[in-house]
Amino acid sequence: MSTTLRLGTRGSTLAMRQAAAVKERLENRRFDVELVEVETTGDQITDEAIHELGKTGAFVRALDEEVLDGDCDAAVHSMKDVPTEMPEDLIVAGVPERAAPRDVLVTREGTSLMGLPEGATVGTSSLRRGAQLLAERPDLDVQPLRGNVDTRVEKLLAPPLVREHERRVEAEVDEEAESFAVYDEADGGDADDQSRTTDYAKYNKPDDADDDEAGTGADGNANDDGDSDEADDDSEYDRTVEEWFEDLSELERRALERDPDVEYDAIVLAEAGLERAGLLHHVEHTQLRPDQFVPAPGQGTLAVTARDDDLADDIRSALDHAPTRVEATAERTVLEELGGGCVAPIGIYAVLQGSVVRTSVRVLDREGDEEVRETRELPVDRHPGAARAFAADLASAGAADIIERARRRTDEESGAGGASPDTPDAIEDGDDGDGGAAGGSDA
Repeated sequence: MSTTLRLGTRGSTLAMRQAAAVKERLENRRFDVELVEVETTGDQITDEAIHELGKTGAFVRALDEEVLDGDCDAAVHSMKDVPTEMPEDLIVAGVPERAAPRDVLVTREGTSLMGLPEGATVGTSSLRRGAQLLAERPDLDVQPLRGNVDTRVEKLLAPPLVREHERRVEAEVDEEAESFAVYDEADGGDADDQSRTTDYAKYNKPDDADDDEAGTGADGNANDDGDSDEADDDSEYDRTVEEWFEDLSELERRALERDPDVEYDAIVLAEAGLERAGLLHHVEHTQLRPDQFVPAPGQGTLAVTARDDDLADDIRSALDHAPTRVEATAERTVLEELGGGCVAPIGIYAVLQGSVVRTSVRVLDREGDEEVRETRELPVDRHPGAARAFAADLASAGAADIIERARRRTDEESGAGGASPDTPDAIEDGDDGDGGAAGGSDA
């Protein structure tokens, strides 16, 4: 390698933050690190067309090719996006300590899943998240939601902000028009002008005011009662539109620029993605229990890939968190054995607890009507083999049938066995989708 370790990363905000955290850790271990921004195929695709990729390899492949070609020494990925079938000579050299693996329900008011109204619209393009939501709340209307973490949150926040902005602009325009009308009368306007002023006052009175309160007196000026009531009605707009806008957060200002096709009551995202994007403490959210809403394998975990040489050993020594690697290995092994990561809703979550790796698996159909679900404690000293045996038992218990039906459905929808119309958990700028990597894994 060169004197400076060239660390490849996607250029998105979240990806850069993840890479920066890895860079800092390596520099603390006396590495000299340079971040190299790489544009992937996935980055060149619009949010609306991202599902046509069918797998997350488009976000991983370009980075790893840079490593294999020698243009980068290593690359940073979200573990759940990394295929189990990796290119020859490339390995996962470093697995830092895992961040929060949970999914979270994000709403504008902090509403819980059970507190959402009947038929509420929930946004996610993840088959896994959609199926698990419907298993708990069959009444929900699960709608596609694509884009990076910031984009998805902005789409949730946008509709009420846009409506509020429009109301305030309209109220400000009305107030200016009324002020102009009063000035015009005081200036001795002609009869036609006075008639237009009277009509304006009549048809632009507050909705809850009666004719006496909003009417005009014989002298053409509003009566005292009308002035008082109108002031009360406008009390919520005691600031100008510009002042109101200045009080919005940066996230809200960006949301105000959006015009989403769907108005969501809630969206589901990865807690780790929100945290790394710096948004977790700026949005109302409810954590979803990982034993119930089983995360995607590798969710919350980063992976640093490198060529299988001495550098990989150095990276492992500097970055590796042994419990996280054990958990990731268990999750990846189960998913690799089951297959179906690109076509079926599958959640796999492993936790190292002393001498065992407690591993929960949930395989569902898209509607959440049918599922195979089990938790097993795998001996840590032989967890890869135990994970394979666990996957075989799950397949025999019905998981293989669910996955096969999902595969046939995907083939029918794609027309020729190509990309699925909805990836299992569409990429959300690094670590907020569930991946759906080639070979059935993304961990």
